[in-house]
Amino acid sequence: MESTCSELLEICLRGGEWSSEMLDRAIAEDQGRALLSIVVERLGDLFEPRLCEIYERLFTQVVERVDPELRPRLRKRASIPQPPMPPATIDCVYVLSRVTLGADIAVTSVMLDAAKKRYPEAQVVFVAPEKSAELFAADPRVQVFGAPYVRGGPLFERLRCTRNLWINDGIVIDPDSRLSQLGLISVCDEHRYFFFESRSYGGEGDQRLPELAARWAREVLGVEDARPYIAPRVVSGEAADITVSLGVGENAAKRLGDEFERELIGALAETGARVLIDKGGSAEERDRVDRALSVVKPGAIDTHAGAFAPFAAEIARSKLYVGYDSAGGHVASACGVPVISIFAGAVSDRFFARWRPLGTVIRGEDPDVETHVRRAIERARRRF
Repeated sequence: MESTCSELLEICLRGGEWSSEMLDRAIAEDQGRALLSIVVERLGDLFEPRLCEIYERLFTQVVERVDPELRPRLRKRASIPQPPMPPATIDCVYVLSRVTLGADIAVTSVMLDAAKKRYPEAQVVFVAPEKSAELFAADPRVQVFGAPYVRGGPLFERLRCTRNLWINDGIVIDPDSRLSQLGLISVCDEHRYFFFESRSYGGEGDQRLPELAARWAREVLGVEDARPYIAPRVVSGEAADITVSLGVGENAAKRLGDEFERELIGALAETGARVLIDKGGSAEERDRVDRALSVVKPGAIDTHAGAFAPFAAEIARSKLYVGYDSAGGHVASACGVPVISIFAGAVSDRFFARWRPLGTVIRGEDPDVETHVRRAIERARRRF
């Protein structure tokens, strides 16, 4: 049976009207988690400007039902003026996290870079959960304001994180953050707020998100060369030739299955290079990695277990990164490391265009994906 949230999504996509009763049922489905994952994420992932207005109309009604205290802070796109002129000088710049690691590398880090360049004397504060903050722990210009957003939590808990966030000083750069519910809820006074609506910016074009973020920084902040970067704490020991991740950010549609993953690990082992694979942040991913490693001799491939930031540092000093569309690919792309990305599960061509990393990108839907990946690995290996 189709869920209420799936029905609601279809109505949103065709620009229809939903009933109050349907919205109440959608909010109740898995404590609002389904509403966020099925409806809100899909509206954003399609990168269609018209859907930004649909999202605003829908989620305004959601907020008014779930957390009425936030009603005075709801923003209306139609009544919001163009971004204010950035001040000539400022003491503090706050940059909101996108919460997911890949987006904080591909998009938010561009804003951090722009803030540092536009205001070299200012304090730059990254408002972020711990995992994202660790990606910039070695940057002396970036301080952290902890924002413990509950990514997998019920809808009310996520809105409570937003309700608890209010910034009284400096200016705020919002790269379409979940902390502000994609710019829908004010987190500071409007004249100090600079919003990059990544879902609509770029219109019908096919530029990548880091390029669009850099273009926005040039147009709004006057920074010519903002770019993605990471600055995790340095790791020691011998560097791997090839770093690998089978992570998919809890999106099973990005996977190609156990057989493909075993084939991939076998191809990497055959190169004779030193390979390091991340065991991921969940029991499900660790089990998948263990199953994939069963095709090679124990110890033939090294593994990383633990936080993502140290693995990001390993990617940055490797010679090749291989993985699904995930945070690891954005790390490698930002650090100039050659990438082989297996990109499956794209919900639209524009989603693929926006999120693709720099490097060799192979669509997971390609019937010869295994052959293409093997050839790409061999071509890259010859350049070591």
